Amino acid sequence: MGKALIIGAGGVAGVVVHKCCQVPDVFEEICIASRTVSKCDALKEKLDGGRTKIQTAQVDADNVEELVELINKFQPDIVINVALPYQDLTIMDACLATGVDYVDTANYEPLDEAKFEYSWQWAYRERFEKAGITALLGSGFDPGVTGVFSAHALKHHFDEIHTIDIVDANAGDHGYPFATNFNPEINIREITANGSYFENGEFIETEPLSIKRVYNLPEIGPKDVYLLHHEELESLALNITGIKKIRFWMTFSENYLNHLKVLENVGMTSIEPILFDGKEIAPLQFLKAVLPDPASLGPRTIGKTNIGCIFQGIKDGEEKTYYVYNICDHQECYKEVGSQAISYTTGVPAMIGAMLVMTGKWKNPGVHNIEEFNPDPFMEALNKYGLPWQESFNPELID
Repeated sequence: MGKALIIGAGGVAGVVVHKCCQVPDVFEEICIASRTVSKCDALKEKLDGGRTKIQTAQVDADNVEELVELINKFQPDIVINVALPYQDLTIMDACLATGVDYVDTANYEPLDEAKFEYSWQWAYRERFEKAGITALLGSGFDPGVTGVFSAHALKHHFDEIHTIDIVDANAGDHGYPFATNFNPEINIREITANGSYFENGEFIETEPLSIKRVYNLPEIGPKDVYLLHHEELESLALNITGIKKIRFWMTFSENYLNHLKVLENVGMTSIEPILFDGKEIAPLQFLKAVLPDPASLGPRTIGKTNIGCIFQGIKDGEEKTYYVYNICDHQECYKEVGSQAISYTTGVPAMIGAMLVMTGKWKNPGVHNIEEFNPDPFMEALNKYGLPWQESFNPELID
C-alpha cells in the first residue's frame, strides 16, 4: 500500500512501529526518525526481518528544513507524529511543504506555557484543504478513541447526546515511589494546570485537582477520579450534536498526589527557566531527566487500565444512558510489544488512524478532529488490533 514516516522513538513510537509491522499490506515501508537515532536503531533491530521494510533516520523535529529534507528523501504517504506536542506545528509545516498527510496523538502546546488548545492547529485548515492533504488530529486514546466512542454513540445510540463524562483510570502499579506513565514533562504540566469543564456553551475553569469523585469502574473497582482540562473537550463541544456538558476525569493515587505536591511546593514542576551553573534550565525538564523513563516501566507494571465515555442523551424521544470503554492489561501489553498499557493505548490508535487515512477510508483534505469521521471502521479495528471495547446500557453515573 505505502510508506509511513514515524517521528519519535519513545514508548508510544515503539508501539506504533510494532503495530505498523502487524499490517504489512498497508505499511509496506516505515522510517523511524528521532533526534536520538540510536533509539530508532534499537526499534529497527527488534522488528527487522518481517514484510515491512524498516529504516531509520536522525532528525530534529523542531527544524522544518530538516523535516522537509527527510520527507523528500523517504517519500512517505503519511507522517505519524509521536514526538512532543511542542513539535506539532513544525511537523505540520513540513507536511504542507511536501504535500504529505499528517497524524498526531496530542494537540500543540507552546514550550513556555502550559496551554492546551486546538486553535494553533485549526488555523491550518484552509492551507491543508488547498494542498489536498489530510491532517488527523488526536489519534491516541484520549484524545482519540474517546472521540471515536462519541461519534459511535451519536451514530448508533442517540439522536442527541447531552452529557459526556470521559473517565481515564489507571490501576497499574510500577513499584516506584513516584513515576509517570508517559512523558513526565507533558504529564505534570497537564495535571498541575487549571481544570475545566464545558457546560451550556462555555468552559468553566477550576483550580487544579479541586474537584474529586469516586467512581466504580468495571474490573478495577472504585477509584478517586479528579476533574482535569483535556483537549478533546474543545473539539467534542463543537462536533457532537446536542451537547450540554462534557467533563474529563482521571485517577490518581494519594501517594502520587502527595509526591506531586511536594515537588510543586519546592518549585520542581515549574516551566520557568532558572540559572544553574551558568546555564538556564527549566526545573520540570530537570525533573524529567531524573525520573524513571516511562518506556522502562513495561516489565515492572502490573494491573489494568479502564478508559471510556459515559453518555446521557435522547433516542426516539426517550432518555438513554450508554457507557463504552476499553480495559487494557499492562502485562499483556508488555508480552506483545514490550510496553506498558499507557503507551499501548496511545500507539494502537495512532496506527489505526494512519491506516484509515492511507487506505482512503478517512482521506479528507483539511485539518480534522477524529470524531468528524465515520467511527465504524475505527471501532472495528480497535477490536482487531488489541483494544477491544465493551459497553453497558445501564452504567453507574458520576454525580
